[in-house]
Amino acid sequence: MNHHTMAGTGGPTALQRYSATASSSARVVITRYSTSFSLACRLLGGPAREHISNIYALVRLADEVVDGVAHEAGLEAREVAAALEQLEAETEAALASGYSTNMIVHAFACTARSQGIDTELTRPFFASMRSDLQVASHDADTLKGYIYGSAEVVGLMCLRVFGSMPGAPAGHQAETEAAARRLGAAFQKVNFLRDLAADTSELGRSYFPGLDPRTFSDGHKNALVREIRADLDAAALGIEHLAPGAARAVAMAHGLFSELNHRLERTPAAELMTRRISVPPGRKALIALRTALGRRPTTATATAATKGRP
Repeated sequence: MNHHTMAGTGGPTALQRYSATASSSARVVITRYSTSFSLACRLLGGPAREHISNIYALVRLADEVVDGVAHEAGLEAREVAAALEQLEAETEAALASGYSTNMIVHAFACTARSQGIDTELTRPFFASMRSDLQVASHDADTLKGYIYGSAEVVGLMCLRVFGSMPGAPAGHQAETEAAARRLGAAFQKVNFLRDLAADTSELGRSYFPGLDPRTFSDGHKNALVREIRADLDAAALGIEHLAPGAARAVAMAHGLFSELNHRLERTPAAELMTRRISVPPGRKALIALRTALGRRPTTATATAATKGRP
């Protein structure tokens, strides 16, 4: 095996080649696991697209550990917890050194070290992932902490990337951070509502305080839909303060989740307990096209009020 780098020939060094391969692995993850985020990522420029894919891949990797893949592979509960702890330890080591034998962790570390993402954001994330193994139901306080760690910090990680993009406006940090957190919270709450059946029947989790699956009603569902819509409305206000490429990508993700929230609103509560609602591919493509052509989202409240289609 040739252990020499290609630096002297003008080609990539071994580390550069390894890092590029790691980022390619991350792109596979986002493509296989999320059509919505993959579509939105396509509107970003090359470096930003790579960074967001790298962030998503680590988040998905941790999520898969706690959401049943490790258990399905035969790991006992304590072994699943140990696997998550190992992943966090590998992540922190890579943040410090810039290298990991785990390619997804390595890709994330490359992004984190270049974009100013550190343990201030990764530790709350892993804390929320651990709570999925320890907490079966949440109260208002624990849910707030869970959403911050599992979703809002991911929005803040992405915002670090967006801030380094060409054309990013100066200032407005408070507004964009608040919007990033509200958008992350909206995405997570939509996922909670969409995955209600699997979370309760397969994983034995209840994220919404006081929600009893046996008495879940349209009134309960509609209250949650309104809460999500308020988050989406607040998040939309921050889009104008982003670089143009980031604004288009965030607008697309916003539009896709607004559409999903609208479909959840139109689905009877009893049906949500038996099946997973999604946005059809054709509808996703239309939202993507409109966003690519420069159509910015109105508030989710205004959009929902004008929708009468089935």
